[in-house]
Amino acid sequence: MGSLRYSINLTLDGCGDHRAGIPNEAVHRNALEAIERADAMLLGRVTYELMEGAWRLPAEPVGSPEPFAVTIDAARKYVVSSTLEQVDWNAELLPADDLGTAVRQLKEACPNGVTTGGLTLPLALADLGLIDEYEFVLHPRLAGHGPWLFAGLSHYVDLTLVDREDFGDGVVAMRYEPTATA
Repeated sequence: MGSLRYSINLTLDGCGDHRAGIPNEAVHRNALEAIERADAMLLGRVTYELMEGAWRLPAEPVGSPEPFAVTIDAARKYVVSSTLEQVDWNAELLPADDLGTAVRQLKEACPNGVTTGGLTLPLALADLGLIDEYEFVLHPRLAGHGPWLFAGLSHYVDLTLVDREDFGDGVVAMRYEPTATA
């Protein structure tokens, strides 16, 4: 069974707004490599629509597209939504009414794992204990606003640090796995 890896860019005060981070080449490369390593991406509706709007390649590309756009455009995507009736962009809808079963089946079908991001869907995934690795890419900025990471989590999730990587410009990625409980 593959693992479900969650990654998000955060400010030091916990803001998960994608516009609040400080992008640099290493941060983009890390995201690209995460997508390349996985068999699929798992996205909520908001993240799917955001990514599609920003990275979907046009039918007739002009010039040489950015490597991240090529990678995410080609990636297999699974979208959890209770409002969308259909998706495209190499995507398939997963039933939102039984998220646990759908994600477990997806993990079984993806031996190289699944990557996810965003805020709302990962909250539900964490509540169900389905995330196998958490990556917090911390940016040296205080946003002073939300959205906040895991606001409304129903229980504590204890984590063990398994890796740390410096991306330059004060940006640090911290990777954690859920701590096994007895």
